[in-house]
Amino acid sequence: MPKPALLKQVFTLLTLATPIIMLTGFTGVQPIAETTPQITVHAAPAVLPPSPVPPPAGETIYQWRRPQLTENGRTARAEPETTPIPAAKRKDRVLNWDTGEGKSYLIPALEVAGFLIGLNIFDRIFLDDDRQGEGGRRTYYSTTPTIWHHLRDQNWEYDTDPFNVNQFAHPYQGATMYGLARSCGLGFWQSWAYSHVGSFAWKMAGETDPPSINDMITTGNSGSLLGEALFRMSQLVLKEQHGEPDAWHELAAAFVSPPTGFNRLVFGDRFKSPFPSHDPATFWRFRTGFTFDQQDDFTTDFQMSYGLPGKDGYSYRRPLDYFDFQISGLARASNPVGNVLLRGLLFGKEYEAGKNYRGIWGLYGSYDYISPTIFRVSTTAVSLGTTAQYWISRDLALQGTVLGGVGFGAAGEAPNAAGQRDYHYGVTPQGMLALRLVYGTRLAFESVLRGYYVSGTGADNLEGSEAVLRSNTNLIYRIYGRHGISLQFIEAVRDADYGRFRSIHQTDGTVGIFYTFLGDTHLGAVEWRNQQPD
Repeated sequence: MPKPALLKQVFTLLTLATPIIMLTGFTGVQPIAETTPQITVHAAPAVLPPSPVPPPAGETIYQWRRPQLTENGRTARAEPETTPIPAAKRKDRVLNWDTGEGKSYLIPALEVAGFLIGLNIFDRIFLDDDRQGEGGRRTYYSTTPTIWHHLRDQNWEYDTDPFNVNQFAHPYQGATMYGLARSCGLGFWQSWAYSHVGSFAWKMAGETDPPSINDMITTGNSGSLLGEALFRMSQLVLKEQHGEPDAWHELAAAFVSPPTGFNRLVFGDRFKSPFPSHDPATFWRFRTGFTFDQQDDFTTDFQMSYGLPGKDGYSYRRPLDYFDFQISGLARASNPVGNVLLRGLLFGKEYEAGKNYRGIWGLYGSYDYISPTIFRVSTTAVSLGTTAQYWISRDLALQGTVLGGVGFGAAGEAPNAAGQRDYHYGVTPQGMLALRLVYGTRLAFESVLRGYYVSGTGADNLEGSEAVLRSNTNLIYRIYGRHGISLQFIEAVRDADYGRFRSIHQTDGTVGIFYTFLGDTHLGAVEWRNQQPD
């Protein structure tokens, strides 16, 4: 049973998690009914596409989104993605995502500079800045001489910040700078450059510590992946309504991507044009419950799959037209963010084999942050791989992702004679295998296996190496409507070797039970087949 002290922390996580359901919602797709009544479809002219064939009365529809029919039985045409802004409300320049008209390079440059200055002032005032930088200076009290010293000497090293600061806070800082550029109409790689330049500026002028190699890798790269995923999800929130989003949806989008909300508020109509998402197939779930291991935890968890392969007419021409994102929180003041797992297609294309198999393949970018009870691992990586779905039968779909690549990672706890840091950096070969079996609209079984090897190459400790293997198995059962229950089992193994130190072998097993709120009743299976019996 949960401990009384743990229950006192539940309110904190609920306060943070509630807006995910109440605000972000993604409620545009309504639940599919358990049974579908017979639909009478009137005859249509031959030039029109055939209307979807309804199943016999009493049978369940297995598709990712139900077609909307007009009163005469014809399939309703989708609203255009980019709704013209009335002339009376137009400014001098309004962003057009297709042509690039109205985008700005100057505005995000000024915003990133202002963000970094504000961050430095905040850190000086509110952080307990008892660390001493070069020359005995306090960490955030940078001056013209310290900036010139960093620019002149370029004395790069690995810093000693805590794991959650280096591997989560810094990527989120990068995502903020990325989002400022992206929401001003710039593309993925342009916004990626803003995030990297901002990260370099912070290392030169934001702190008196020597600039750190690890921060330049994680802040700009992981931050860009995270920033794009947050930007795409905020745009889904804004597009739930027809016409202009109301105040609740604006607030929800700002909650998901604060830079997007900031630019929409400050610049009015200029940056409010809907982003052309091309209507991806999506699946999301939110869950809350308890996990049980060496310490019981109240846990919240959100996951979204965006651009699932198989949907007719959807293509993968832009970075992260497909991505899978997951974040979980723990009721622990010392470790509030349990996991952030993100993978997205950077370059690739779709393919198919037969009528029941469709997928995508190419180069993926990933950002993993895993911080369980005993040991932790985090990487920024690029991988080759594929994501696909196969219809085994009418009601049974198998989805999967296979990735193999290399990145730069950190894992710990690692022995350190000075006691300054409990983790180790290095070049990290890694791989992932994810399988998901979906039965109709009722049941889904998921299993994900991840492996990391944090080597001594390009590392802060040439003698050190870490091997981490983590499996995550979930069973989701939809009880009624969008409400369900989930069971989870996580098993992680770590083997560490640090030369003259004793080799370490650790295992960590966690069992969880969750209430689950689903984005829809389709459970993530994308339907492209004709609704006909096998």
